[in-house]
Amino acid sequence: MGLRRSLFLLSTGCVLISLLLVFLVFQICGEIRENYPTGGISYTGDGQITFLEQPTDEEQKILELLTYAELFSCVLFPLAGLGIAGILFYRIKLKRPITLLREGTAHIQSHDLDFSVPAVSTDELGQICAAFETMRLELLKSNRALWQQAEERKRLNAAFAHDLRNPITVLKGSIKLLRQNESDGQVIDRLESYTLRIEQYVEAMSSMERLEQMPVRAERIMISDLRADLEETARLLAPSLHTVFSAPDEGEVRIDRGIFLLAAENLIGNAARFAKKELKIGLMLTENRLSLTVADDGPGFPAELLENGPKPFGKTEAGREHFGMGLYSSSILCMKHGGSLQLENCLTGGALATAIIQLNDKS
Repeated sequence: MGLRRSLFLLSTGCVLISLLLVFLVFQICGEIRENYPTGGISYTGDGQITFLEQPTDEEQKILELLTYAELFSCVLFPLAGLGIAGILFYRIKLKRPITLLREGTAHIQSHDLDFSVPAVSTDELGQICAAFETMRLELLKSNRALWQQAEERKRLNAAFAHDLRNPITVLKGSIKLLRQNESDGQVIDRLESYTLRIEQYVEAMSSMERLEQMPVRAERIMISDLRADLEETARLLAPSLHTVFSAPDEGEVRIDRGIFLLAAENLIGNAARFAKKELKIGLMLTENRLSLTVADDGPGFPAELLENGPKPFGKTEAGREHFGMGLYSSSILCMKHGGSLQLENCLTGGALATAIIQLNDKS
């Protein structure tokens, strides 16, 4: 029941009760008044005049008190009824929602989002409480995303600093040899190689910065168009491999096409480097998400990668010339779209990466 209707019903009920009490007061005062003489003159039908008994001073005071009681009841009882209606309205409809909102506001002011605002009713204040709970969940989601981004930034900076240490040490040693006039062609080549390596590190860091700042722009895309994009990507990145595709024949999704294709390119390119003969690429559409699977027949993911997940600048022995950013970038892209990246090894051998993209249903 809405607040206005509740207030109207409570007020109407309390006022009716107060009017009933006023009527009872008048009834009681009337019955008491009949026991006392009121004085005055009585006329009979034949014209005779009879003087009625006059009340004594004490009886007159009692009669006046009865009149005052009737007058005060006409004012006090309706006012009291409205006051009681207001008190009941506050206790029944307002007290709990206001208390919950006040406590929730205090939690948020103290940066504590580990609470919940229960649904108290379906009226206007109940809707406000529901909106407050929605806001709390969004704030919690944003805080967790910010915390995760901060943690990823720490990991990225730590990995960057760690991997730069060796090239810098080599450069310092090479510069020392040059100052001692012990330079040769190998020293110059080493300087050029490690300078290029540092440049590639910096470019990788810049790429990660761009990925984190990339906005999500969802658009409606046919599944058939996504399959065509994946086939073209596999043809360019793995021309010598046999590629098997599986995807729904029809359907439409609302996703950021650029984010999806970037993640797909990273996964397909990574699988192509380790595959022996074959790649398997599949699309699966569920109610609220789109899954892209990329499987190869290579040696599979290392145990450390499966246990700890992809890390920036993580490399395997089979790919030391790379900085290991492909899987990490795909993981960041999936999270930006509300999904995740899952890594596992197939029972028959080879690696299997699954990129999950949360579908955007808003038009």
